[in-house]
Amino acid sequence: MTMLTANKLMPQGRGLAPVLLKRAATVELDWDVRQKSRFDATDSLGRQVGVFLPRGTAVRGGDVLVLEDGSLLRVVAAKQPVLRITHCTAHGTPFDLTRAAYHLGNRHVPIELQPDHLKIEPDHVLADMLRAMHLIVVAADDAFEPEGGAYGGHGGHGHGHDHGHGHSHDHAQSQPPLVLAPEHLHDDRHGHGHVHGPGCSHSH
Repeated sequence: MTMLTANKLMPQGRGLAPVLLKRAATVELDWDVRQKSRFDATDSLGRQVGVFLPRGTAVRGGDVLVLEDGSLLRVVAAKQPVLRITHCTAHGTPFDLTRAAYHLGNRHVPIELQPDHLKIEPDHVLADMLRAMHLIVVAADDAFEPEGGAYGGHGGHGHGHDHGHGHSHDHAQSQPPLVLAPEHLHDDRHGHGHVHGPGCSHSH
């Protein structure tokens, strides 16, 4: 079977008539693939497609690839394992999510930011850290669209390639060692001890 190629990306299909988008074939891709600028995929019609985009480009759900024959291919963000992070309504505040995003950002972790929750790729060490911050961490299967970064434009960036900052990061200095158990017992400003598990359960 001949492989079609795509070397043009239309972010979110802007400029295309809705009827064209509705008729377009689709391709489901997880974030691991979409953050690459060159990859092979199979679309909803069973066609083999080779994608060749400018280096550093990331593909988002809703973007449209233009194939060499002029046909359109709408990208769907595939569901994948993620950790969904919410604040504990009983012992925390929504501001806890801001603190969590700050600490995750210091570790250059790809994060999807939503008004009421965060999403990251599965990482048990980070999950333990977040639970220690009174946050609820739940494993889920969902589409993952991490932030692109202020310097990244539409394409954004993920882990696994250069950040393009023009400077290096000393991760050993910026990331203190984390020694946290899945659950922990501690006292906080409420004046009582409680145990945090995956669902922010508490014992008084």
